[in-house]
Amino acid sequence: MTVFSQMAAAGHEQVCHVADAATGLRAIVAVHSTALGPGLGGVRIREYADEQAALTDVLRLSEAMSYKAACAGLRCGGAKAVVLGPFPRDREAGMHALGRAVDGLAGRYVATEDMGMTEADIALLNEVTPHAVGRSLEAGGSGDPSPHTADGVIAGMRAALRAAGRAVEFDGLTVAVQGCGNVGFGVIERLMAAGALVYASDISQQACERAAGAGARIVDNDRIHAQSVDVFAPCGIGAILDERSIPELDCAIVAGGANNQLAIAADGERLAARGIIYAPDFVINAGGLINVSDELDGEGYNTERVRFRVASIESTLDEIFAEAISRGETIETVATQMAKARIEASSR
Repeated sequence: MTVFSQMAAAGHEQVCHVADAATGLRAIVAVHSTALGPGLGGVRIREYADEQAALTDVLRLSEAMSYKAACAGLRCGGAKAVVLGPFPRDREAGMHALGRAVDGLAGRYVATEDMGMTEADIALLNEVTPHAVGRSLEAGGSGDPSPHTADGVIAGMRAALRAAGRAVEFDGLTVAVQGCGNVGFGVIERLMAAGALVYASDISQQACERAAGAGARIVDNDRIHAQSVDVFAPCGIGAILDERSIPELDCAIVAGGANNQLAIAADGERLAARGIIYAPDFVINAGGLINVSDELDGEGYNTERVRFRVASIESTLDEIFAEAISRGETIETVATQMAKARIEASSR
């Protein structure tokens, strides 16, 4: 498939390939939709198998960002950037090169944090472009977005428990958390504090040790999806729910912070066929986006407004679950239709 045909498949507006000879930076920026506002999305630094894998990832991620912003009721669109790792050895020069590329898009893309990025990196981008958010609290920004993502995941789990006909109670709940990065660890901490029994895994031994220190029981990362639990919470890389892993799930609910959890759209139907309640990732993990997007508000960043919007993830999922039941459609289908309807309405 050509780049144009891949863009057309999901309605992407723009894809830019970035190559900086001086630093060796290689990146791809994908703008999916600016119908609701500037395309907002994180910069992901990751070692990809090849350029096609990086392009596929950035296209899927940017599309999900559009749906995430729409379902959260935000005035921004969806975009994403991926940097083909390893990142240039000179971090400052590499970030400045990336910042110049972002600046060249004249505000159509607003960068923020994702895998491999920090507040310090956002500060480096801001040295060459105003089109980057997620600055530190000390710099007048919104700070680390991961606690807000974790809060949203917990709120979403409450809605999923309700949809599954379970008591909305975490004490005694069993949860398997795959991925113990900033978001996953935040979810683990919140679950443990509420009395849940948590199993956890990660490809990083250090991350596993950190989770174990918080009280989680560490299990094999390749088999955690098959753990017998009430809730499976994917909080690492995407595409982990597929034709192989879904039949092995031993849970009533899938609700986690990872992006693009379904390998393909048909996997939503596979979950539904098994009677598993699935909280669509672009709805449940919107907390971080809600947080950084608030920096774009004309009134400036407002903590209380962010807290309210993150808490609203629960009621949004309540609505989606109810609609899926009444219409006899999959949860993923209903959530995607909600997002597309909001985007299309703004384009009229």
